[in-house]
Amino acid sequence: MENFTLPGFDLAQFVRATLDEDLGVGLPGGGRDVTADSVIPAEARFTGVMDCRDAIVVAGLPIAVAFFRSLDPAMAIEVLVEEGASVPAGSDLMRLSGNARAMLTAERAALNTVQHLSGIATMTRAYVDAMQGHATLLDTRKTIPGLRHLEKYATRMGGAQNHRMGLWDAAMIKDNHVAVAGSVGEAVRRAIAAGVTSVICEVDRLDQIEPALAAGASHLLLDNMDVATLRQAVEQVAGRVPTEASGGINLNTIGAKAATGVTYVSVGRLTQSAPAADVGLDFTPL
Repeated sequence: MENFTLPGFDLAQFVRATLDEDLGVGLPGGGRDVTADSVIPAEARFTGVMDCRDAIVVAGLPIAVAFFRSLDPAMAIEVLVEEGASVPAGSDLMRLSGNARAMLTAERAALNTVQHLSGIATMTRAYVDAMQGHATLLDTRKTIPGLRHLEKYATRMGGAQNHRMGLWDAAMIKDNHVAVAGSVGEAVRRAIAAGVTSVICEVDRLDQIEPALAAGASHLLLDNMDVATLRQAVEQVAGRVPTEASGGINLNTIGAKAATGVTYVSVGRLTQSAPAADVGLDFTPL
């Protein structure tokens, strides 16, 4: 927990920027917690318990630890559950003991993070369960700006795999790229000619499959196809490349679409629409 890292994510910078925003650093009169500073004695100490009020899949506790430690390096923190664990309502997640002002100032940032990431992980697990062992769930790039690494981490805690992390690690040819290139095949050929080794090509019709494969696509995204069409597409591809069902998929439809034989199912709402988990933090003066 104390050595939490994510490739491409600067935890210390995230903590600083988030707390600076809340404290109004750089703004007239900013740079302090007016309420805690005026009401709580500097030497006061609190003990606290973070718990969940609903059953959740846990994600984000190491980031919460970093918020508290940044304001009180000596704070005693005991993390009680593992990341990715499914816990029932009423579970204690973390115990803390330390400077009261530091706890109060870091509280909102810590809770916001755990609520948001646990909400994503919880929704993700629900989608994984609805797939009943068929296919692999993927997330998308539909993330809040600045939070992609954390949100994609949360989907992993819920049991999904990450789709491409950004615009840099794979080409994804969509309808607008095809419109400029002139055809699916030509768009894929241009990506291959540019030296791109991972080329995901979106197709929304069965007659686009062979041109995409012939040009060198390494992954087909089967966009907005109904269950019957997905089955036909999977049969036509015949295992030559991975296939991915995408577009408008929800908890009511994912089971049937996952069972068509596709390799993956991608769902944007995992990061776009997950409700915050109900997580709270109660303090007691020492």
